Amino acid sequence: MDTSNVPVERTTLRAGPYRTYLYRAGAGREPAVLFLHGSGPGVSAWANWQFALPALGQRFDCLAPDLVGFGQSEHPDPPLQGMGAWMRAWLEQLIALLDLVGIERAHVVGNSMGGAIALHLLWRHPERVRSAVLMGTIGVPFRITPGLDGTWGFYDEPTLERLTQIFRWFVYDPERVGGDLEAIARQRYESTQEPNARRSFAAMFPAPRQRHLDELVVPDDALASIQQRVLLVHGRDDQIIPLDTSLYLLQRLPRVQLHVFGQCSHWTQIEYRDAFNRLIADFIAGEL
Repeated sequence: MDTSNVPVERTTLRAGPYRTYLYRAGAGREPAVLFLHGSGPGVSAWANWQFALPALGQRFDCLAPDLVGFGQSEHPDPPLQGMGAWMRAWLEQLIALLDLVGIERAHVVGNSMGGAIALHLLWRHPERVRSAVLMGTIGVPFRITPGLDGTWGFYDEPTLERLTQIFRWFVYDPERVGGDLEAIARQRYESTQEPNARRSFAAMFPAPRQRHLDELVVPDDALASIQQRVLLVHGRDDQIIPLDTSLYLLQRLPRVQLHVFGQCSHWTQIEYRDAFNRLIADFIAGEL
């Protein structure tokens, strides 16, 4: 794949009832790829996809919105209550976004909680999804890990030290992301202290947190009905979402394949950015 990058546009749109902040690279190319970020404190679409969008925008129309309740998109006030209500808002936002920019069907790449949203899109709106890439995904039954419980519980002790610890869980080898995890945490820490972000996060993930995972589960019969191609990507050493979640889906999705990165934790798209981008491009192009 060509290693040149394309510019990333940033704009604010009204996707249905929700103000949506959108990052876009390669606008107008075919096909379109919708990128869905995860749920860590201070996360945004750019934090998750800053290396993927400029590279993959060479070949595809890449759209990465901040989901409702994250980043610079809408933060409902009062906040929504219950993971089911948030999921309905995210699906409404994404379908409205595709309608607004005139995209009938898109490939979807979902990271962690974004993978669960992608699974719900495949289940509830299959006509809008061409294929899906699910990275370290939730949306299946499993017992919450200490890493995920600690990540969703960040605001129990919202310090720079706590955020740095979370990033240690996310990364297998700090040298692959520059070596200084505290510096990376310092860059994101300001966004974790933004009042709207704190309010939304607190409403999404109050303790006990196992119930939020359970509410995101897609039933087995729904998984069996999904006919789109699905690529599962997982870090073997993921301390946030265990590899077992992808193995669970490997047994239940009809048209599925799995790629596992050894010596990799939760940030596959950052720790192995070049390999990840090639893998995604080949899959979307039907060459994998």
